[in-house]
Amino acid sequence: MPFTTKPLKSLIADRIANRVVIIDQTLLPFAVERKILSSWQDCAEAIRAMRVRGAPLIGVTAAFGIALAMSKDATDESLFTACRDIAATRPTAVNLAWAIERMRRPLIAIDPAARPDAAWDEASKIAAEDETCNQQIGIYGLGIIREIYARTHRPVNILTHCNAGRMACLDWGTATAPIYLAHQAGVPVHVWVEETRPRNQGLITEWELAQAGVPHTYVVDNSGGHLMQHNKVDMVIVGVDRVSRRGDVANKIGTYLKALAARDNGIPFYAAAPTSSIDFSIEDGVPEIEIEERDRSEVAAIRGWDSNGSISEVRILKAETAVSNPGFDVTPSRLVTALITERGIFMPNQLAALATEVAI
Repeated sequence: MPFTTKPLKSLIADRIANRVVIIDQTLLPFAVERKILSSWQDCAEAIRAMRVRGAPLIGVTAAFGIALAMSKDATDESLFTACRDIAATRPTAVNLAWAIERMRRPLIAIDPAARPDAAWDEASKIAAEDETCNQQIGIYGLGIIREIYARTHRPVNILTHCNAGRMACLDWGTATAPIYLAHQAGVPVHVWVEETRPRNQGLITEWELAQAGVPHTYVVDNSGGHLMQHNKVDMVIVGVDRVSRRGDVANKIGTYLKALAARDNGIPFYAAAPTSSIDFSIEDGVPEIEIEERDRSEVAAIRGWDSNGSISEVRILKAETAVSNPGFDVTPSRLVTALITERGIFMPNQLAALATEVAI
């Protein structure tokens, strides 16, 4: 991809050194620092603390965490403990449980002596598949962007929410893959990047788009509806953390409101969804998908550059102020125009037919 600077990898697995190197995303975009994960406990901490974030990357990190566990202790007890404790780190993104089960099932069936190599092979396969998957999502999504451009004959205005980009995956991103491919193909696009409070993941999206030279504008979360009312948005595309069998979409808190505004203004709302993010065991996402309640500190403080150019954090709430901080919400399938997967574009009511095709 024609990035103006060489794109960074969110995760690099080093089998020889028996370690995983990540970019610590709690510091982005203010500082780019790498962190070495040398145990499954390190991987669990990185997932819990959001040093890695984004459903696909969480799954890949979990897989390599199990590979690290098997390299140090390949017993059944070690495998069980690593799978159990990594799975407990974050409840909403289904890729976490999906990747752990994909690792556990073949490993438990073979001799412990063979588990280290088998674990690294399977984790590496999951990582490689993520890159291919996201590129395919990009190809299918590009078709949608081309169709809008052919109809309007002006730059296609796309609204995003949260970061479903390269830092949330191994490459390309999910929601950003069609954008990168459109830009690469010469289809003019402009991206409205929502800040996505309270973790401000929109800052990471903005940082990524700037590296790729994609025209974009950073906006506050509550401006999305206004932009739609004034015909400044042609399509909304978001990532997903979990999708129900009937097509309900769990994504970063605030996504539901964007879908409501899109429906009211006749704007298509797309979810970029790897099939690994579809939870076929859940029918109705609103009551059944567990929503992670995160720490109040994310809401009570804001980090940024101060007037001296240093990274500072300031508190905006009193210590005694009650805070609720749900990390996600669920957009009902009736508000989802279609889901863009690596297998094609599906209406929400078509997802159930994929259940047997994508079984682990």
